[in-house]
Amino acid sequence: MSLPVTVTFMLADWIAKGLADGTFERVGGVIRDVGTKQVVSWLREQGSNNSQVPTPTDTPNNLLNLVFSGTNLVASGANAAATGKGLADVNQRLGGIENQLGKIGQSVQFTQGILQVTGAVSILNLGVSVIGFAVIAQRLKELEQRLQQAQKLLNHIKRKIDLSFYANFRAAIELANNAFTMTKIENRRSSALQAINRFLEAQHIYTEYTDIEIEQKSQIADEYLLTLSLAYLAEARCYLELEEHDTALRRFQEGAKVIRSRIHKYVDILLTSNPAAYLDPQLKGQIDLRRLTKIYQWIDPALDENAVFELQRKNLFKIAKDPQKWLSSLPSAIIDRSEIQWGIFGGNPTPLTGRFEKEAYKRLPQVFEVMESMIETNRRFESYQTEVQAISQLGISFHDWLKLTPSTEIKPDGAELMYIIPSKPLKL
Repeated sequence: MSLPVTVTFMLADWIAKGLADGTFERVGGVIRDVGTKQVVSWLREQGSNNSQVPTPTDTPNNLLNLVFSGTNLVASGANAAATGKGLADVNQRLGGIENQLGKIGQSVQFTQGILQVTGAVSILNLGVSVIGFAVIAQRLKELEQRLQQAQKLLNHIKRKIDLSFYANFRAAIELANNAFTMTKIENRRSSALQAINRFLEAQHIYTEYTDIEIEQKSQIADEYLLTLSLAYLAEARCYLELEEHDTALRRFQEGAKVIRSRIHKYVDILLTSNPAAYLDPQLKGQIDLRRLTKIYQWIDPALDENAVFELQRKNLFKIAKDPQKWLSSLPSAIIDRSEIQWGIFGGNPTPLTGRFEKEAYKRLPQVFEVMESMIETNRRFESYQTEVQAISQLGISFHDWLKLTPSTEIKPDGAELMYIIPSKPLKL
């Protein structure tokens, strides 16, 4: 069957040009026209990356890492500060984009620029087609292990994490995975619907957990947000396997509203009472106005660097005049007073000491990466909707979509991305 798409390992020159001059933009796993929002290409990981699961040294940045590392915040891999080397290490994990574009003679710097890749990584793949139940199960295990580590820390501040439902979530994934290996259609559908019911239960549970942790401004809210994303993804994947595209799209849309609103609240917490703190001179070379603007543009796309600077103009003077007011308002998501009391730093436990201020500023670069990572996760989740819409609009079954691969090209060494280009830009 002739499909109305071109599949290639090489980024087309006209797309590269559009990304370079700002005509196109990457949003999650989609490249689209900035003005019309028409999709010109989907990105899909290739090779071993399809099932690759982040290890403890290349997982998306999370706030628990800040606490576990104590006073030594020089982390490796994706947790590196956003210095030149740190960005290079992290970007290698963002689908090998630099290497891919290098095949068409572009420099690493040019590659980063035209794809607008930041130092953020995500627990989600670029495309829904390459994150099956086995991968979801592995990512879920990673989150559960991080929360188990967190429990050891939170015991010191008399906080308890309820991990009991993770076993139920894992069982649901196993049920779904087994369902789609069955040969009898009626058995497959029956088991899939049972799994879907469990995923719906997981969504209710983790929505509640997420809301509680966001209300408390805690250090584990991001873990529950990511778990909630996986619960919606697993349910939608079941419907795609059943070729129920409309239902899958509706569940993605409903999940996107739930997840985005909570990530928005979470980002607001991490921006702190005075976001100008991220522009403090001691963070020069790590965080700049351009990166801060990208955070604000996710909230309001109409904002540019000048508008963001105007938002922070008074804040810069406020924090310079009274830094202790800002320090006193810092949420537990960034630094908890109890950490000092049970001896990470020792000495005077008051939050207004020089030690507290030093530790707070030391954490800000990684906290910023957490924001970028959560926004990237949100964008990838939302871009899954375009895949489902494309499948319906192009008249392709989900299983045919999964099988897409370049028909004549030989995969170049080091190529980790595949580009799916519709015959004409799609308005979705």
